[in-house]
Amino acid sequence: MQTINLKKIKTYPLKKRSSKVKLSNFAHPPLPGKSFSRFFQSLPDILKAKDLHAVVDAVVKARKSAKPVILMCGAHVIKCGLNPVLIELIRKRIITCLALNGACVIHDFELSLQGETSEDVTENLKYGKFGMGRETADFINYAVKDGVLAGFGIGESVAKKIADSKLPHKKLSLIYNAYKNHIPVSVHVAIGTDIIHQHASFDGSATGEGSIRDFYRLTECVRGLNNGGVVLNFGSAVIMPEVFLKALNLARNLGFPVKNFTTANFDMIYQYRPAQNVVIRPVSSGGKGYYIIGHHEIMLPLLAQAIIEKL
Repeated sequence: MQTINLKKIKTYPLKKRSSKVKLSNFAHPPLPGKSFSRFFQSLPDILKAKDLHAVVDAVVKARKSAKPVILMCGAHVIKCGLNPVLIELIRKRIITCLALNGACVIHDFELSLQGETSEDVTENLKYGKFGMGRETADFINYAVKDGVLAGFGIGESVAKKIADSKLPHKKLSLIYNAYKNHIPVSVHVAIGTDIIHQHASFDGSATGEGSIRDFYRLTECVRGLNNGGVVLNFGSAVIMPEVFLKALNLARNLGFPVKNFTTANFDMIYQYRPAQNVVIRPVSSGGKGYYIIGHHEIMLPLLAQAIIEKL
């Protein structure tokens, strides 16, 4: 039997090989009393830490160039107590457009009304009580009816109603603060998905009309992404990735060259739709997409602080 002749193996000097990890990429050791900026710069320039730096740089560059930064998010972000973080990004004009699903409005209103939200779904579902809180449904559903009749979309309808109200905690409202700072708010509803759709006060016609108006409003924001804008999606696994892809396609179909921008999806797990519709497909003809996994209550404050420090 013929054996392998190890004497014929070809080798080369290690210094001639290209290496992907270098000492210059390493993290810096933790130190007491380190500033946030020094801490952020101490992260390794490798993998997702490198991506996080790239997203921060893209947002900072976008705002310095007066390009839009669109924040899309799901309701879990609000339930994680992150409204104060997002409100600060709105006040500092870092977020230039806010796009939400219907559940975001529900939790945002409840926080405005009573400073608390998020019911025990499993327990209340046993007795048909899930989502049957009167004030939530009546306030939002009538706000949408009145606002749509006046020519608004859902976002502006509810935001205006909160602004005109005496809700005790409205300063904590994300959509109220966007409205107050003249930041567009679009709300994208899938009928039957939100608790307020179970109530007699719900008007499907008004909701559909308000939602499509907000879709067009988002498309107006999306068309400005060309050459330097940024889209951030936090925690929306289906609604916002789908809406964004159609808004982008519509803008391009109408002749706007929406290319060479940055997208980033932040979520707790890797999911197909955000990966395709936020990170990959939109920037396939120019731009860069990132997918960063982590809990919202950690990743969003980290991202926000890094952006604010750099600006």
